[in-house]
Amino acid sequence: MVKTLTKHGNSYALVIDRPIMDLLKFEPDSALEVTTDGTSLRISLATPGSRGERMQRAIKKVNEKYAKAFKKLAE
Repeated sequence: MVKTLTKHGNSYALVIDRPIMDLLKFEPDSALEVTTDGTSLRISLATPGSRGERMQRAIKKVNEKYAKAFKKLAE
């Protein structure tokens, strides 16, 4: 299967088709861990306590603490 990236704001997104999500048991709100070896991407469900999950918790904490400042910077 060949996929192309889709423009999403200032970034690009890779759309995962529903049959693939069902096969891998991904849900729209699943925490996913993305790793690379420098030439390819690997996307898997984040395991409890994984680096990706810890990063998401840290990002959420920072966003909650500095939401006003981020909004002002975005203006």
